[in-house]
Amino acid sequence: IQVWCDQEYDGGGWMVIQRRQDGSVNFFTTWQHYKNGFGNLEGEHWLGLEYIHLLTRQGSYMLRVLMEDWSGRQAQAEYNTFALEPESDFYRLQLGKYQGSAGDSLSWHNGRQFTTLDHDHDAYSGNCAHYQKGGWWYNMCAHSNLNGIWYKGGHYRSRYQDGVYWAEFRGGAYSIHKVVMMIRSTQGS
Repeated sequence: IQVWCDQEYDGGGWMVIQRRQDGSVNFFTTWQHYKNGFGNLEGEHWLGLEYIHLLTRQGSYMLRVLMEDWSGRQAQAEYNTFALEPESDFYRLQLGKYQGSAGDSLSWHNGRQFTTLDHDHDAYSGNCAHYQKGGWWYNMCAHSNLNGIWYKGGHYRSRYQDGVYWAEFRGGAYSIHKVVMMIRSTQGS
């Protein structure tokens, strides 16, 4: 497995599992792509659910999400534990306690299974990934979706909240400019 490691941010040791920055990669894709990963490690990418699961089952990990809006305003969300269950449980999300400046838009998804356009595991009668244009741990449907459509400029108009959004940061009708999801081992911390 190849992974982008950030050795400079906050003491280093971070593995990037997702990056959005320019809309160059289509995140409205299938289960197989989300399972195995896609994109370019140096640019926009999704590491792969299977790889994220294998990493997080080896020990204790935390998640940090870094966001930047179109005016350069930055925010972060951190969860003191982060893990994905195996594919047999559809990569169910397990999160710990939140802290940060972005607001908590992911805990509502805690305990949810991953949904893609061709694998529906959300709590909604329809398929949230179809409406929100990306795979995510949807509930009914989302308070965040960092895998939606990367709309240039921030505010967008759409029938559904289908941008790259974190509701507590800029709302559901605002597509965030830059996002990085990264994990770090908490063992020995």
